[in-house]
Amino acid sequence: MRAHLPVFVLLGASVLWGLTWLPLKAINEMGIDGIGLIFLAYGMLALALTPLLLKQFSLWKGHKRIMLLIALFGGGANLAFTYALINGEVIRVMVLFYLLPVWGVAGGRFFLKEEIDRWRYLGVFLAISGAFLILGGFDVLDSPPSWIDLIALASGLFFAMNNLLFRAVQAVPVGSKIGSMFFGCFALAGMFLLAGIEQFPLGIGENAWLMLVMYALFWLLLANIGSQWGVTHMEAGRSSIIIILELITAVISATLIAGETMTYVEWTGGALIMMAAFIEAFRTKDDEIPLTTID
Repeated sequence: MRAHLPVFVLLGASVLWGLTWLPLKAINEMGIDGIGLIFLAYGMLALALTPLLLKQFSLWKGHKRIMLLIALFGGGANLAFTYALINGEVIRVMVLFYLLPVWGVAGGRFFLKEEIDRWRYLGVFLAISGAFLILGGFDVLDSPPSWIDLIALASGLFFAMNNLLFRAVQAVPVGSKIGSMFFGCFALAGMFLLAGIEQFPLGIGENAWLMLVMYALFWLLLANIGSQWGVTHMEAGRSSIIIILELITAVISATLIAGETMTYVEWTGGALIMMAAFIEAFRTKDDEIPLTTID
């Protein structure tokens, strides 16, 4: 059970991430623009984890450089991913984000010296093939990527690098690393607001505030803690493939709720991604889980 617990936690977090477009678009429709929404939501999360960061200061004070990198890459990943979901098509954004298995496996091999066996190669091949089919196959070459596409791609790359940083420093508690990530996203969003990219949200109604608070302190907090705890307890390549189940959740929900359509080829792509995720889930072994502290 110890071997499979991170898998189950990561799967649960992936469902939350896959459905996160629902509250995001609902809050956005209430008049809060993307960067302002991110600034307020992650500001709440940063404030909520400040006591934990102060309590664990002695544990991470010797790793300030890594904490800053986590703030940059983790914060940037959350900012880019959330902004792209708010302003783009759910399925397209999610597919581009989930090209990250290649970066996760490659990064785990070159930076953490993790072994890549034939099953992992198969998982990566299935995942990328499925994403390619969902995106439209070779038809995607007929239309150049938009700026939202580039933001979605950047979010996947940043997320993969953030996963490697989380695993690289096992001496720092997961809670502190998550707190650094929250502060990073909050700070980056604040910088964009100060730069005039978007206006700071003013005149927010009570219903919008209530939904924003519920989204930040319950939905978003659980999704972040679950995903980061899970990826810290397994190899970078494995976690990058397992969390592709988030894509399946997003695709199905966007199809049923938002009316986004999928062809037979796209459904085939989703099936390939599901196969890749389960290959990784059933390969989990006790001796491959690193020790870490979470409190």
